[in-house]
Amino acid sequence: MLLAQFADFMVLLLLASAVVAGFLGELQDIAAIVAIVLLNATLGFLQEYRAERALAALRALAAPQARVRRGSEARQVPSAALVPGDIVALEAGNVVPADLRLIETAGLRVDEAALTGESQPVDKSPVPLPDAELPLGDRHNMAYKGTVVTYGRGIGVVVATGMATELGRVAGLLRVDQPVRTPLQRRLAQLGQRLSIVVLALCALIFAVGLVAGEQLGRMLLTAVSLAVAALPEALPAVVTISLALGARQMARRHALIRRLAAVETLGSVTHICADKTGTLTLNDMRVEALYADERLITGELPAAEDREPWSSLFAALALSNDACWPATGRPEGDPTEVALLVAAARAGREKGALEALLPRIGELPFSPERGKMTTLHQRDGEVVAFTKGAPEGVLAGCVNRLTQSGSAPLERGTILAVANQLARRGYRVLAVSCRRLAGESAQLSAAAVEADQSFLGLVGLQDPPRPEAKAAVAACQSAGIRVIMITGDHPATARAIAETLGIIEPADAVMTGPELAGLPPDEFERRVRDVRVYARVAPEQKIRIVKALQDRGEAVAMTGDGVNDAPALQLADIGVAMGARGADVAREAADMVLLDDDFSTIVGAVREGRRIYDNLRKFVKYALTSGVGELWPLLLAPFLGLPAPLLPIHILWINLVTDGLPGLTLVAEPAEVGIMDRPPRKPRESFFGGGLWQHVLWVGILMGSVTLATVALGDKGEATHWQSMAFTVLALSQIGHALAVRSDRESFFSRGLWSNPSLLGAVGLTLALQLGTLYLPVANAILRTEPLTAKELAVSLALSSAVFVAVEVEKLVKRRVQRSRACQPRQS
Repeated sequence: MLLAQFADFMVLLLLASAVVAGFLGELQDIAAIVAIVLLNATLGFLQEYRAERALAALRALAAPQARVRRGSEARQVPSAALVPGDIVALEAGNVVPADLRLIETAGLRVDEAALTGESQPVDKSPVPLPDAELPLGDRHNMAYKGTVVTYGRGIGVVVATGMATELGRVAGLLRVDQPVRTPLQRRLAQLGQRLSIVVLALCALIFAVGLVAGEQLGRMLLTAVSLAVAALPEALPAVVTISLALGARQMARRHALIRRLAAVETLGSVTHICADKTGTLTLNDMRVEALYADERLITGELPAAEDREPWSSLFAALALSNDACWPATGRPEGDPTEVALLVAAARAGREKGALEALLPRIGELPFSPERGKMTTLHQRDGEVVAFTKGAPEGVLAGCVNRLTQSGSAPLERGTILAVANQLARRGYRVLAVSCRRLAGESAQLSAAAVEADQSFLGLVGLQDPPRPEAKAAVAACQSAGIRVIMITGDHPATARAIAETLGIIEPADAVMTGPELAGLPPDEFERRVRDVRVYARVAPEQKIRIVKALQDRGEAVAMTGDGVNDAPALQLADIGVAMGARGADVAREAADMVLLDDDFSTIVGAVREGRRIYDNLRKFVKYALTSGVGELWPLLLAPFLGLPAPLLPIHILWINLVTDGLPGLTLVAEPAEVGIMDRPPRKPRESFFGGGLWQHVLWVGILMGSVTLATVALGDKGEATHWQSMAFTVLALSQIGHALAVRSDRESFFSRGLWSNPSLLGAVGLTLALQLGTLYLPVANAILRTEPLTAKELAVSLALSSAVFVAVEVEKLVKRRVQRSRACQPRQS
């Protein structure tokens, strides 16, 4: 990394100019150029090293995790910490963390396309293989690293890790590619290439004009090379990387883990946030607060289990058809909904452990979004009992009767669905529960057959209150011009109740359901998509259609998701946001950002941070390019005005190293602009130089150069070293004033406060001290060819240079007045 600093084209050009200076006998120039090259390389190395450290820390945070059992305890460990012999648990959505020999499976299917090319998920079982030399695709008792669990669950023993895995062998055949740059980095790299052509052409012009004006060949060559080095913002790529990486680390401290740096810059242009309801907009703290069975609806205090149907069977189903567990010591663990059902059953006197001793589980049909339910099979006295739970519509479709205290009774679907709708309108998440007794042939039955001809047991109403901060976060989005869209698999009435509470929709607004969405032709849905704020009973694959329709309208979309089927929508969205606490590995791998706390307000905070980072990058570019124009302009114009060269090559190099470098780099640490979340999102295709940036660069750079030329015109032409010292000082102080003024696009320097960015003030103070040192230290006078200025001359230099600061403050004042006048104008309907 350090040696790479000397391989830069402009640095090599500068070293070549030092060789030319040696032939001309300019020993001071050689020493100064070499010193500046070394200092520049050191600064560049420190910048890149800092960026790499920040990126390494992010990679460590984003490392995949595995759920293992060690010492009879289940724990989460980084996948890289697995060793052969570890016992690993797999669930739908997990990326297999190592090569595993399976010892237990329940409907386990694994997508091995990444390794074998097989397009369909493969059924897995712990049955030994008939032949040790079978191809990878036929080894059904193995799960390989990097493949994806799409269905069911399983347990396996680690047999290989890292490069010893089958995926590792493939990886060893691949060459390591260079890191992928973000779109902003690519755009700025293209800018750098174009600037290089323009700057080199101008430097060649300055060289030619200087020779025509009678300047020395060696001096003009050094001037042209120094100017080319100074005018090009070579620190720009490093600054972009540092800004994005440090911004991502800052977001991680606020529970938003950025997996791809491109997401940081994209956040500033998000126009729609499509968010899950459960756990994102709500607390994900489910509690059973309503039950309906045997035509009785109970809310609030739940009854104890009675030794009669259907209450006894309902609580038994809640405990048994459940993958949550309750360790002997500690709190229950598992999906929040299943934990709530487990706790409700325990409070009613139905402990899962005791029930499983009587009705051991012998099979299961795991939950799938397509079926909308899950079923577990239990052995009892020579027969099999199936318990099913899921969405009321899906469960009732498989029921033929209902259980009452006196036995089975006709099923009144309309009445039951009316109760479910009533609970949903009150904000409950509603599940239906049913059961069926089967003979011993149940193992040969299909899922559809097992979940048919069942008896309805009851409804369960769970409440998951909205997060306290979610309403304010939704309001902040709306103020920032960002539409919040709630997407849920819950009942439409439940979705409406939560959405109205949070202010996402008004009572008169419509809620679109998944079946309605499926029935709309594409053109009709694209017409209506902008007006729909809440989608209910939506299948995960329908999220893709929602994202695509919004993007076709030119919107930038952030999408949240946590399941296997959410991964395509997360990849398609401009910003894919996965749930860290409850999300599947596949969803996290597909996402650009992971919410470590599953909190919607964290997304809003990340958008705010993304806007701040983008704003600060624009400030740095504005400052760096303006400084380059300010250095080019006086050297280009001076010969045409009959003035001598206002700056020596060593002056230009010094300004590039100190004045351009130190204050500019600290601009990326500026706090957010006032009202940053009160303005509309940046247009996704807006140029980086939009919003008046390039106009500012030109007029302020020309003003900076003109003030420097004015200093030359007012100076004493008899003492070249003296008036060049004044011009040198005016240009340096002008750039310091510009750094202080561009801290905000609209806010006054004085209202922003002196201490809002201490690093900038420190850099300005250090730069000012170094600049004064070039004037008043004899050693610096000899190297930089400067002379001390009198108090009056220093005061004049300060007054001239302050013109830039004052002009930029006036520009901001005009912007504020225009903004206020527009805000006062009545909006046209």
